[in-house]
Amino acid sequence: MITADRSATLTPVEPAEPADGVDALTLGRRIRERRTARGMTLGALAAAIDRAPSQVSAIENGKREPRLSMLRTIALALGTTVDELLRADAPSERAALEIAVERAQRGPVFQALGLEPFRVAKTMSDQTLQTILALHHEIDRLHRERAATPEEARRANAELRAEMRARDNFYPELEAKAAELLEAVGHTGGPVSHQLVADMASHLGYSLHYVGDLPHSTRSVTDKRNGRIYLPTQQSPSRDSRSPILQALASHLLDHDEPASYADFLRQRIETNYLTAAILLPEQAAVRFLTEAKNLRRISMEELRDAFAVSYETAAHRFTNLATARLDIPVHFTKVHESGTIIKAYENDRVRFPSDALGAIEGTTMCRNWTARTVFDVEDRFSPWYQYTDTSSGTFWCTSRIEKAKEGEYSVSVGVPFEHVKWFRGRETPHRAVSRCPDESCCRQAPGALAEKWADASWPAARTPTSLLAALPTGTFPGVDQTEVYQFLEAHAPR
Repeated sequence: MITADRSATLTPVEPAEPADGVDALTLGRRIRERRTARGMTLGALAAAIDRAPSQVSAIENGKREPRLSMLRTIALALGTTVDELLRADAPSERAALEIAVERAQRGPVFQALGLEPFRVAKTMSDQTLQTILALHHEIDRLHRERAATPEEARRANAELRAEMRARDNFYPELEAKAAELLEAVGHTGGPVSHQLVADMASHLGYSLHYVGDLPHSTRSVTDKRNGRIYLPTQQSPSRDSRSPILQALASHLLDHDEPASYADFLRQRIETNYLTAAILLPEQAAVRFLTEAKNLRRISMEELRDAFAVSYETAAHRFTNLATARLDIPVHFTKVHESGTIIKAYENDRVRFPSDALGAIEGTTMCRNWTARTVFDVEDRFSPWYQYTDTSSGTFWCTSRIEKAKEGEYSVSVGVPFEHVKWFRGRETPHRAVSRCPDESCCRQAPGALAEKWADASWPAARTPTSLLAALPTGTFPGVDQTEVYQFLEAHAPR
């Protein structure tokens, strides 16, 4: 009689993957706990389900997950049900500790450290496992903070700008959420009032609380447990008082989780700002207003700002959302600090902004001949500044305005290629400049005679930003002191 190899007749098991809310580690621990509670050995359970002990061991260690048919057999052998085995919670506090340590060993932090995985033995005390987990969490935190380098920030910026360019900076899903919220609170037209914003908060289950001790590193703090949004009693004169409320509500509407990386944090900010602008300047009304202005050949950022009672920067941002997707106008946008540093930028009209080796624009220096720089030399700060700029990639027209913030003055500019200037107010401007950047001779090199005279006789003291040596704030929400936030919430939580 020929006896077949027992292992050859076994039903195959699949790699461990989370299933129905329970992962292989939790399932394995629950099977082991049930087996030991019944006084069964590993071999006894293996014999009862007609499987090799090595396979049962792999299941209990969370390295393999059984098919549903095998799971039914295991449940029957252990005198329990499949539903009981598939419960998502750990069977005991000790099991939860062991699962957490096993999961940590399979994560990227352990792998990056090059440590050999170890078996979590019964002889290891709870304190030992807790210490291992505490060390793992701290290393993980340091890795995440260290990952948020200026290089990562620039790379994330470049990737997001590429995505925005590919979509013409238009996100239909965010437009739909804005329209749904506006309809829910009965907005029928006109500027979105502060009262209507408060109604939105109430509709979403939040109350607004103005306090004098808001953590200095925050614009608002949301208490998700008690449905409260805390805001500062003193509002910045340069900031729309509705925006912090809408930004807090936007994070709720978009189901934002705690950011796992700087790229996540940056994407969430872009989505939040987009949704805020889409609420303040509703798509249908804004497109109707801009289409009429285009037909009259008098598109103006100032008129868009005034029609919807928003800031100039919000109006300019919103125009870039709708210009190409709804008006067929390619466009570019910049926000430039008085030092010449580009803070924000967007383009889909062939304009060439300065960029670093990673393709990031933010943080580079704008050509001093561009509208975004020449506007700082204009005496009349109350009128819009228009200018044509001839570049190697074509002639562009821009409109720009100076805004103030605690960091100093900055320009907000919107521009289009020459062939589209016919739709805008200010196209008759006589102001014109030439930019040869990135050619160094354009504006980055001093004239020869001047350089020869002063090169060896000058020593400027740089007005270095205090944040230069800490180029990027650390933390899950960069720059925010979590302890300060938690202490604030604890102090203000309803008793």
